[in-house]
Amino acid sequence: MTATATGPTLAHRLEGLPAPATIEMARRARELRAEGHEVISLALGEPDFPTPAVAIEAAHQAALAGKTKYPPVDGTPELKAAVARKFSRENGLDFAADELMVSNGGKQVIFNAFMATINPGDEVVVPAPYWVSYPLIARMFGGVPVHPVCDEADGFSLKPERLAAVMTPRTKWLVLSFPNNPTGGLCSEDDLRGIAEVLRAYPNVWILSDEIYEHLVFDNNRFTSFAAIAPDLKDRIVTMNGVAKAYAMTGWRVGYAGGPKRLIAAMRSVQSNATSGVCTVAQAAAAAALDSPPDLIRDMVVTYERRRNLMVAALRNIPGLTCANPAGAFYVYPGIAGCLGRVTAGGRRLDTDTDFAMALLEEAHVATVPGSAFGLAPYLRLSCATTDAALKEACARIEGFIRTLK
Repeated sequence: MTATATGPTLAHRLEGLPAPATIEMARRARELRAEGHEVISLALGEPDFPTPAVAIEAAHQAALAGKTKYPPVDGTPELKAAVARKFSRENGLDFAADELMVSNGGKQVIFNAFMATINPGDEVVVPAPYWVSYPLIARMFGGVPVHPVCDEADGFSLKPERLAAVMTPRTKWLVLSFPNNPTGGLCSEDDLRGIAEVLRAYPNVWILSDEIYEHLVFDNNRFTSFAAIAPDLKDRIVTMNGVAKAYAMTGWRVGYAGGPKRLIAAMRSVQSNATSGVCTVAQAAAAAALDSPPDLIRDMVVTYERRRNLMVAALRNIPGLTCANPAGAFYVYPGIAGCLGRVTAGGRRLDTDTDFAMALLEEAHVATVPGSAFGLAPYLRLSCATTDAALKEACARIEGFIRTLK
């Protein structure tokens, strides 16, 4: 960046990095609430359940026992042992202690991995639609995001042929995120095997398998870790997860990863010089959550599936919308192509999904996120992580908004 009259300059790596659209929509929703409007927010991907009591009690007991000192950079032995048990029990993956690390949320796992490996010009394959942070973090380190498209007709899953079409000698990373944020799409085991076959032709590519939504799957769908599908690629795969989504522990900021020893060591070095270790009492809570009975998660999944069914049924009855049936996570991703080129009751012309989302917020007071923020338009991301009553009212407002378009 060039010098300005305002003083010292900022780093070039920040040029062109937008604020995540999820945060922007939440900010505008807060403003409207402050003005006295009753806003229903479907914009943030945060569970509306309380943190399980077993996790809170474990944190309390850890604090009482004086476990409040500096933690090891890569996680307490207790939490790493719980993570190892979880990977073995639920995913069929075995990791030694030096192949595991704990970070300040899943996002820091991604940051650590990309900072430890990406050089300027390296390509990072991030299938679209994607969670907004993957390409933004890659760009911070000079990476070049590449986006094969996952089509609505395919349930927003990544097809091996779409991946093969974008792979080049410059590819450094492939990011897999299924169940997907923002679509709820899930890759079949056959598609994962096909993806693995593509990757075998590119031995210098790392794979990030973000499995944060693994437990939130519906309709008797089965989740399988990518490293379990392709054990011969395990020395290139970082399997990341966390307690935020499945255990409703977003604010505790505990993510974790298992991967090859040399990459985990490099990621630990990055974290050591950035934040050091994760809050000790939060790690105690996470360990208790990971070792808790499965019904804690099962009850939440039943609720999310019911809410998904409610939303999909309502949205499919609205003229101008399409709506795939999400296989997992807690999002619905309706297409709004049939609504564009029209004018709202308030006189706004809707040329893009961003126009639609902002008009829906300001005229009908429903906060969503436009699909363009996730790399595939024209869609909206709607979060199901709120009450049935709020979802019904939000869908009614969306229908009313669309039916008045001219």
